[in-house]
Formats: sequence, structure tokens, C-alpha cells
Amino acid sequence: MSRDPQRPPSDESPAIHLVDDDEALRTALSRLLRAAGYEVRVYTSASDFLMARYTRMRGCLLLDVRMPGGPTGLELHQALVRQGETLPVIFLTGHGDIPMSVQAVKNGAFDFLTKPVSGDDLLKVIASALLLEETAHEAGGRRRELLRREATLTPTEREVFRGVVAGQPNKMIAAELGCSERTVKAHRAQVMHKMAAGSLPELVGMAAEII
Repeated sequence: MSRDPQRPPSDESPAIHLVDDDEALRTALSRLLRAAGYEVRVYTSASDFLMARYTRMRGCLLLDVRMPGGPTGLELHQALVRQGETLPVIFLTGHGDIPMSVQAVKNGAFDFLTKPVSGDDLLKVIASALLLEETAHEAGGRRRELLRREATLTPTEREVFRGVVAGQPNKMIAAELGCSERTVKAHRAQVMHKMAAGSLPELVGMAAEII
């Protein structure tokens, strides 16, 4: 039995979100993907997906282009792009043409496959899309953690942080803050501790990820 699409997974585990109005195709693709070890969440229309959508979805979106009675797959994709959704989108359609596929990819689609597509080819594209999503998710998680650490800095420590990563010597930072170099050194030590940076190059690298 498939999971309730209205109920988001508690662990935000990656899943293949399949949106297609063709029941037979949904069933066949679901069997293929589950046999390959993937979690599959099924939606009968773009509207169904939007109603069930929750924040920070993981995995990828396998999307038909033409679906009656509501937004098309292309319209859904454009809406998700405007909303900043980063879930990789793979179009799977029997109605595609070259201009349509080019436009979809320009709009940020991961791939555009025309039915019928072999199971092996589809699984290869999905594996690539999931790898991209996992990489982006890990990068986003690290950035959130670095921002959390930065938020623990006091206003003065934040100024010292910015000065240090900009290459300013302690003497210059002290002059700008109106304090002694000794005080700057103390703040600098606190910045290194709170940011969990083992060296100045590491701290500079952290700054590049969040500033």
C-alpha cells in the first residue's frame, strides 16, 4: 500500500514524487521505483501535489507535462521555481517536443524524457538527480549550521569576525572599534571558538559560505 501523500515523512527522507494522471503508468513506475529501493509518493495531478506539498521536501520530482483539470506540469514547475523550490524536476511525457524540452531545461528542469523510456535509463537519470539533491542538501545543512554559530557571536565579535576574514590586522580592527589590540585578540579567540574554526584559513572559508 502506498503512503498517504498528505502525510510528510517525519525524517524528511528522500523520495521520488511522481505526478501523473495516468493510473496505469503511475502503477508501473511505482513498482519499478520501489523495486529499485526508492520511496515513492504518488500524486494524480499538479493540484494534488501542491495540496500535499510540505516544506523542505527531499528527493526529486518525476512530472508529466500535460494533465487535464488543472495546472500542467510545465506550469507547476514554473510555479515551484518562482517559490524557490530546489527539488530536481524530471519531465516524463509522451507529448514532448524539442522546443518544449529546451524551455523546460532553461527553466531549471534536471532532464526531459519522452515516453516510452527504458527502466534502466529512467533509473540512471533519477540516480543522478538524487545525487545532485543530496549534495545541495548537505551544503544547505552546513550553511544553516554556520549561520547558527554566527548567530551566537556578540555584535563586537561579529565586527572582529568580519575584519579578520577581510585580512585586517588586529591593530586596524582595534582602531576601528576604539579598543586595544589585546581586546581584539580576546574577541578573536572567542570567534574562533564559537565558529569551531581550527585555523584562520578555515574561518575564512566559513565566511565565504555565509557572507
